[in-house]
Amino acid sequence: MTNTGKMTDNNAVPDEFGVMHSQLNGIDEALYNEDQLPVSASARTWNWISIAALWVGMVVSIPAYMLASFLISDGMSWDQAVIVILLANVIVLVPMVLVGHAGTKYGIPFPVLLRSSFGPAGAKLPAVARGIVACGWFGIQTWVGGSAIYVILNRLTGDALIGDPLPILGINGGEFISFLAFWGLHLYFIRNGTESIRWLEIYAAPFLLVMGIALLVWAYVQAGGFGQMLSTPSLFDAGQPKEGQFWSAFWPGLTGMIGYWATLALNIPDFTRYASSQKDQLVGQALGLPIPMALFAFIAAAVTSATVVIYGEAIWDPVQLAERMGGMGIILALVVLIVATLTTNLAANVVAPAHGFSNLAPRSINLRRGGYITAGIGLVMFPWVLVNHIIGWLVAYSALLGPIAGIMLADYYLLRQTKLNVEDLFRMEGCYTGCKGWNLAGLGALIIGILPNLPGFMVAVGLSETAPQFFLDLYTYAWFVGLFVAGLAYLVLAQFNKR
Repeated sequence: MTNTGKMTDNNAVPDEFGVMHSQLNGIDEALYNEDQLPVSASARTWNWISIAALWVGMVVSIPAYMLASFLISDGMSWDQAVIVILLANVIVLVPMVLVGHAGTKYGIPFPVLLRSSFGPAGAKLPAVARGIVACGWFGIQTWVGGSAIYVILNRLTGDALIGDPLPILGINGGEFISFLAFWGLHLYFIRNGTESIRWLEIYAAPFLLVMGIALLVWAYVQAGGFGQMLSTPSLFDAGQPKEGQFWSAFWPGLTGMIGYWATLALNIPDFTRYASSQKDQLVGQALGLPIPMALFAFIAAAVTSATVVIYGEAIWDPVQLAERMGGMGIILALVVLIVATLTTNLAANVVAPAHGFSNLAPRSINLRRGGYITAGIGLVMFPWVLVNHIIGWLVAYSALLGPIAGIMLADYYLLRQTKLNVEDLFRMEGCYTGCKGWNLAGLGALIIGILPNLPGFMVAVGLSETAPQFFLDLYTYAWFVGLFVAGLAYLVLAQFNKR
């Protein structure tokens, strides 16, 4: 994976990577490789359609399809679930666009932008933290895509792949082989870089939208309407079992839905650095994220509602639904699921950790090698276990990512006024460093931002049996709490850490 936007002019001399440095003078060799240098103006070719297509390709995925099911299972009606998902994505769009501004203005990726608030050495910590979260999602997405391949192969071979679970793994050989096959498919795009991912997203986006609408039409026709779920009242309504308890489900649900894309709200500069203008990144993201997410949630709720009529039970898992459809329809449906999962996984869960791992040792790890490391970690995280705990996973990592977002926004907009010295982002002794390459204000604010959510997190993951109720309640707002506490702490600490 390589950055095709090299900084050049007629008088520049290329280094060993073939990169021209006439516009970046005196930068430290240990702090860059070709993939991390600012993208030149001539290489910023992504218009709003490219960015919107990128988002549509990421939105249409199996985990996103199932998000509404978690809210409905908590007692929400379908329309309440869709509204929560829409609201969450409107909220997360704000930091998405704000952080994306830096990528478009300066052409730099997420780990390099982090150096402004954490220092050249300190930036490695939040970049890797974001990368590890992405590795977990990479594994989950690869597992669900592999599951689709497994169903197809069993359909073609008469269930020949069904067998006993393997020792340690806990899944059978056919499932593991299918997982490895889908995992291997990612390696092709990792090898061919960001531009190959862009073209995949552009071509896949309209195909996925058409297939989503086709699924909705199929469900409507087969069920003679969308079925009983769309007329089922919320369990929080008057006279229902959970009357008056709506807000106790709303806030953790909203936080979890924000957490779904809180990852991209951090590393969105990895993509907006290729945008042709700020208007393109703003319009592309505004059109590509909130409405498609809400539409996809509605399709999921409506189709699942129809399955109650068609099959006598609610089927939220699209892989299971495709399996029940039978005939050649199952093959087509599962191919769509595989494409949808691939487009989401590559853009959302490969690029960010690849940059993060590259930032650990830029001279040794380029973007392609970082992608291979991501794939390796995702392979060994046992994602078939992790997939059963998605909502808890979403809230837990939002408690970490919220503070990072708060620090980045406070630094870029309130402290720096969107003005960065790009050369110093590549200097260990530049204006963004403090103690041996660390900006202690960023590190301190990160710790302060995490602390309020720590007791609730410990209980949520089973490391503690109980905590004061105040902290348990606070944890339901983990992303919001972390963002505002860390952002405020950073502004205060920065006054004592003048650079």
